Order: sequence, then C-alpha cells, then structure tokens
Amino acid sequence: MTDAIYQTDALIADDIDAYLETHQHKTMLRFITCGSVDDGKSTLIGRLLYDSKMIFEDQLDALHADSKKVGTQGQDIDFALLVDGLAAEREQGITIDVAYRFFNTEKRKFIVADCPGHEQYTRNMVTGASTADLAVILVDARKGVLVQTRRHSYLCHLIGIRNLVLAVNKMDLVDYDQATFDAIVADYAEFAKSIGIESFTALPISGFKGDNITTLSANTPWYSGPTLVEHLETVEVNSARDAEKAFRLPVQWVNRPNLDFRGFAGLIASGSVKPGDEVRVLPSGKTSTVTRIVTQDGDLPEAVAGQSVTLCFADEIDCSRGNVIALADQPPQVADQFEATLVWLNDEALIPGRAYWLKLATQTVSATVQPPKYAINVNTLEHVAAKTLDLNAIGVAEVTTDKPLVFEPYGENRTLGGFVLIDKLTNATVAAGMLHFSLRRAQNVHWQALDISREAHAALKNQKPAVLWFTGLSGAGKSTIANLVEKKLHRMNRHTFLLDGDNVRHGLNKDLGFTEADRIENIRRVGEVAKLMADAGLIVITAFISPFRAEREMVRAMLPEGEFVEVFIDTPLADAEARDVKGLYKKARSGQLKNFTGIDSPYEAPINPEIRVDTTALSPKEAAELIVARLLGDD
Repeated sequence: MTDAIYQTDALIADDIDAYLETHQHKTMLRFITCGSVDDGKSTLIGRLLYDSKMIFEDQLDALHADSKKVGTQGQDIDFALLVDGLAAEREQGITIDVAYRFFNTEKRKFIVADCPGHEQYTRNMVTGASTADLAVILVDARKGVLVQTRRHSYLCHLIGIRNLVLAVNKMDLVDYDQATFDAIVADYAEFAKSIGIESFTALPISGFKGDNITTLSANTPWYSGPTLVEHLETVEVNSARDAEKAFRLPVQWVNRPNLDFRGFAGLIASGSVKPGDEVRVLPSGKTSTVTRIVTQDGDLPEAVAGQSVTLCFADEIDCSRGNVIALADQPPQVADQFEATLVWLNDEALIPGRAYWLKLATQTVSATVQPPKYAINVNTLEHVAAKTLDLNAIGVAEVTTDKPLVFEPYGENRTLGGFVLIDKLTNATVAAGMLHFSLRRAQNVHWQALDISREAHAALKNQKPAVLWFTGLSGAGKSTIANLVEKKLHRMNRHTFLLDGDNVRHGLNKDLGFTEADRIENIRRVGEVAKLMADAGLIVITAFISPFRAEREMVRAMLPEGEFVEVFIDTPLADAEARDVKGLYKKARSGQLKNFTGIDSPYEAPINPEIRVDTTALSPKEAAELIVARLLGDD
C-alpha cells in the first residue's frame, strides 16, 4: 500500500513559488455527504482523501492499525476511520458530529463535511449544509431510497443547495446491476420533483472498492457519465453565481487608522463594484460614489463576490457595522416583519414572544417569533399544527425585529437571507432561519413624525420619566409597596400611574392565561403600555411577578437608558407562601392551579437590580421610602 502514501506534486520540487501561485488561484468547492445511516458517507470521504494522496505515512500506518482494531471491513482498510474521529462514532460505526476535511486535486480545492444520518442529529446536518455549494446524497444500492434519504434531500433543498449528486453506493454488493441503479434513480427522481428539485446528477459508485470515484470503472461498462471527482472539479460553485447578482457588501468594520483615511471593510456577498460606481448605504438610504477599493495588496480596479475589501467614498456619509452597501439603483429591501422558515437547534423549545438576538450577515437586532403557522414533518413533508418548535423541528413563522433589517429572500441571497437566533441569557445559538419575504403590513405601516417630543411632555410635568418595575414572587408585597410608593410620589406632586398585574388582566390582558408563552406576551404588552406612558412624561409604577429575566430585559431595551428601574421585592418563598393572602399557593400545592410561579413554574431572580428590597428586614413603609429616595436621588 506504499504507493498510496502522500507524494508531493512535481512542481513543488521544481518551483515552489509557481506551485503556490497555482494553488492559490484554484477555486474552492464546499460540499457535504449525507444520506441514511450506514450508507457509506464516511467511507466515501476516506476514499477521496486516500485516492487524492492526502494521507501522510503516519496517518496511513494509524489507519491500518485502527482498521484491524475497530474497523468494520475485516482485514481491509476501513476508510471511514479517517473521518469518524469521536470514540462514540468508532464504537457504533456511525457519524454523530459534522467532520470537515480538506483535500485538493490538480484543478480545484475542496472542503467536505461528513454529516450525520440520524434524525436526532438534524441540527448537525443543517450546520454542515449551511455553507455548502453541493451535496452528495448517498443511497445504499441494497436498500434504495429511504426516509432519511428523503429527509436529507429536503433539508439540502431547504438550505439552498442546488447542486445535488445522487451517489448510489455499494454497487459492488449488488454485482453492479444496472437495473438496480436505474430503479433507484427513477424512484429518487419522482421524489425530487415533488419537492422542487429541478435536476441532479446520478452516479453508480463503490466508496469501498473505488469504482467511479476517480476513474471510470470496468465493472460498470453501461455507465458513461463523469466520475465523482470529475464532476466535483467542474461543477459551478456558488461564488461564480454570486458574482452575477446585484452588488451587496455587509459592513464589518469602519477602517479609520488616521484622520486622513476612512473606509468601510467587509466581504462582498454578491455582485461586483468599481471606482466611480454610485452606491447606497442601507438602511439609511444615503448615497455616495466609490473612490477607491483598498486591499492589503494595493488598490483594485474592480472587486467581486468573495473578496474582502475596504471601500472609500467621495462623501462623508454615516455608515457603520451592520449597514449594507449596494449599488444606488439596485438596493436590497428593508423591513422589520417577515415570514421565515426556522430550524430549531436547541434542547429548550421555542418560546413565542420571547426576545432573541437575530444575527443576519453583520446585523444584530432583537427579534421575537410568533407561534408557528405550521411545522413540517421532514419524513412525510406534511404541514402539521404546532404551538412551538422543539429540537430538530422545522417550521414556518412570522418574525418581528425591533429595528429595520436589510435583507433579501434566502432563495436570492443566502448571505442576506439566512440568519441565526441567539438566546440573550445563555448566548446559545437556538435556531437557524431563512427569510421568505417581508410582510405587507411592514411595508404599509410607517412611523408618523410628531412635533411634541417626549422631552417636551416631561418638561411640562417638571419631572424625569421613569418606569419602576416591581418584580418578585406572588405574595412578596409588590402591590402593597408599589401603592405606598405612588401615594408618596403623589403627595410630592409627581405625575404617576400604577399598572398592577391583577388589574391589567381584567382588561388589556384578559385573553391571556399563565402558560410560559402567555406570561411573556403579558409582559410585552405591559412594557409597551409603560413605554407610552413614559413617553407622556409619567413616572410609571408596575407590579408584576414577571418571572423571566429575558422579558424584563426586553422591557428595559424599550426605554431610553436609565429610565428602567428594576425593583426586586426579595421575599423568601417560605415567607411568601406563609402569607398566601389569596390562597393561591395552597391551590398550587394541591394541583388545582397549574404553572404557578415558585411551585411548578420557575422564577428567575434579578442579578443586578437597581433597587433590592429585603422584606425580611424592611416594613412596606420603609421599603417605599427607600425606593422614593433612590428614585429622586435623595440618598
């Protein structure tokens, strides 16, 4: 087997500079292998590495030893071991995590991702597919098209991969029978048409034996198409198609090393740009002209998709990270309400109404997701009713952002149409999403400019507006203390309004229950009302359990800095339960009252509240005096 040891290209020995120059200008193809469990994905990648001589001698020795120890091919080399690196993968003979490998041929460089086939690892598969130009869908020739084959094909199509290869693997185990191959291709073609896949390339291969991988096999004389490597070397990559689209550059960084230079750096997502082009900065809509295209290697006469550049403008216009630069006559869309497909990646289910960070290109905004319109059964492709999305679920929902987002539909531009959702507290990536379109109401509803500002309202009342947000367990004393605070401020001629949790549920929020989603919507509505009252110059006092930190932070983000004052009424659960004025704890303990905070629903105490009231040390009157003093700055 020594002839398979990695050998240097002859050009390296003759002229290393010429070799590096040639290597640098090779195009890069990112592709994934996916399919059902044990269809031979890892074996195929191992074979590609082996045949392209990308295995060093020590790796080959280790492969021989591992094949005998934990391999699944008897005494033969188990190529899958080159990719399956996790102990659990080797023990079970399956792929769990996404494994990335690099290799190259004389014509092109490749990064291949080996994606898991099991349904519970759908999120791993979506991660691997998100940057791919091509997908190799493997089918075991003995088993044909399976449920997982359909599921992975659907996911690849959903993610936007348009170059699909149907690799009918393990042809050696069916004696290279053409009829078997043709039947599988016909079955897959029928399915592919039903989900919108317009074309695919079918290949009969054996990853283990090497048939039709790098050279046409004598075992399949009835097949005259390209080998797998030949097809991978010639297929069009996304960057080539992106260069033909309208120019888009998401700004990553404002480059200002000195007073005489100001440029806007980023990776060109699509299109091309030249000095002299008139450009528009979104979402502001300001226009200017490109004067220079600056790179580390000097100025360029033109830049295209896939290049990282710094653009200089003729005018001093406002442009910062998160903005998008486009040609002036071909701007992308701007909106704050969308329909999108979500792939849920987190163990904790989607909570409709909760605020998440949404990251799209270089933009980061706060976003909320409405209850899904429907979820998609990835095995049958049926649309099913769903109130939320669990791990690995896929659904369609409306997404609302707190600021306008520069975007394009995912089908037109993956960079400006694809996004992730991030939990604000844990910073975990909880979902991947693809924007379909902006909602019509987002285009028809606009902010109306008003002449009387919030500052004018506050000046008329001779006070600084604020929202005192009382939070704590039921029975902690929030309403009692809040009432005393308002009475004290009223005697001081302050203009106030008290929003009490129970009172609000008699009117504004009478349609809401006490599920996690309803609690979040309850706080969102109260936050919006409190904001309007603060805009009117009032000191707003709210008394709500508001058990979740994320929603309290959502309300804080609605207000100008310094106007949200979190007041934590800190009462031990045992003390609050002992008071139990309304008998709610007793009902919760007996099971008559579900989703009761502190019993069968969590309370997330504030970490750094502006004011903390220890009710075991202070009376309600003393607590009210402390709060008023802190608010007015008397202590």
